[in-house]
Amino acid sequence: MSRLVAPSLLAADFTNLKQDVEMINKSEADWLHMDVMDGVFVPNISFGMPVIAAVHAISVKPLDVHLMIVQPERYIDAFKEAGAYLLNVHYEASPHLHRTVESIHQKGMKAGVTLNPHTSVNLLEDILPDLDLVLIMSVNPGFGGQKFIENSYDKVSRLKDLILKRNSKALIEIDGGVTSANARQLYDAGADVLVAGSYVFNDSNPTEAIKALKKA
Repeated sequence: MSRLVAPSLLAADFTNLKQDVEMINKSEADWLHMDVMDGVFVPNISFGMPVIAAVHAISVKPLDVHLMIVQPERYIDAFKEAGAYLLNVHYEASPHLHRTVESIHQKGMKAGVTLNPHTSVNLLEDILPDLDLVLIMSVNPGFGGQKFIENSYDKVSRLKDLILKRNSKALIEIDGGVTSANARQLYDAGADVLVAGSYVFNDSNPTEAIKALKKA
């Protein structure tokens, strides 16, 4: 089982973005998580391709780009050009999911699929062998700093069983309300990658907060 940590830039100080990215560069973080919101699929707007390209230019960590947008298939080329390492689309926003995953792979990126809290992991059974990652939302998408949904542990466990059943190599990522207090339980349930925003960037020592997640 992997123990990867992907700090979420959504919780960073946007007036000191370069400083926060350089902090991540020097930390034990494995990826840098970037949430792209369009104000349609989720009730918030974050950042798009220009910011991702600017971050890519100074980040030494691979960019884990989470698209919370409608019609994500329209922007695959643009996010590749901006520097995405892994492109993650929502099951709920992708009616032609297999085609979208294939397109992401054809552009040389890793392909992930995200599930909202109400969406069953069983809906991914047929496509799991084609995925590099599944992201379980442990809060409702759109805003940082929300309370962790306790059912997420069971959901991760059920997804892990399904991944093994389908002989998939997909990693399990979890995003929302992640702290050092629940990290061990998430790893034990089968999670491979923990996304943490507020927990990292609101800490007085963010690099130590990242280290605590790795060593939970």
